[in-house]
Amino acid sequence: MHTPFTDNYNKAFLLETMMGPNAMRVAEELTAYLPIREGMRILDLGCGMGISSILLAEKFGATVFAADLWVSPSDNHGRFEALGLSQNIIPVSVDATKGLPFAHGYFDMIISVDSYNYFGCNDTMLPYLMQFLKKGGHMAVAVCGVKEGYSCDRIPKDMQPYVQPDMNFHPLSWWRQLWSQEPNLCLQHCREMDCLQQSWSEWLQSPNPYAQRDIPMMEAEGGKFFALVQITGQKA
Repeated sequence: MHTPFTDNYNKAFLLETMMGPNAMRVAEELTAYLPIREGMRILDLGCGMGISSILLAEKFGATVFAADLWVSPSDNHGRFEALGLSQNIIPVSVDATKGLPFAHGYFDMIISVDSYNYFGCNDTMLPYLMQFLKKGGHMAVAVCGVKEGYSCDRIPKDMQPYVQPDMNFHPLSWWRQLWSQEPNLCLQHCREMDCLQQSWSEWLQSPNPYAQRDIPMMEAEGGKFFALVQITGQKA
């Protein structure tokens, strides 16, 4: 998958703001499957330091609500303002498990990159989020997962020191089955993403101490276990 916006972005900035596999690159591949237009209102749920939100605002001209639990909206606002994007990206602090401060039917699209597995591995989150979408709006998620044949309960021996069941890494078939239970969502693009190796490789170059911690895990993984799972759908 060609991701030219990310290829040409300030690499030093991205390395400083990643919180996992390069979320801008993952978001760019994810959005290749979405009908985004200028001026759309998009909720970027679990945006971290906002690099997926920056892509949505700069590449597509969308109005983005950059929502995160762990990163303060003041920090993200400073980042967006420095880039001249403070009119396009609204930073907010939310805990999706405790309720969202938005009107029902408010968003054209809800996306989540590298974070949905922390709060969405259940049969209640998707129906809850659907309330905030307009009719015909889109849901789109990209999450770290595992290749088919593995699961949280079936982890290879050499990966067991690194991967714990509560990390909620699931294969594509698990996510497809979960989202298929939502009667008001028409599933569209369920696939393993092409940018797996590149986005992880970029994360391991980050000075973030968690990235340095992940280096031995990825050496043990050797391209055999992990996947990046994409799942999208449209509200009926």
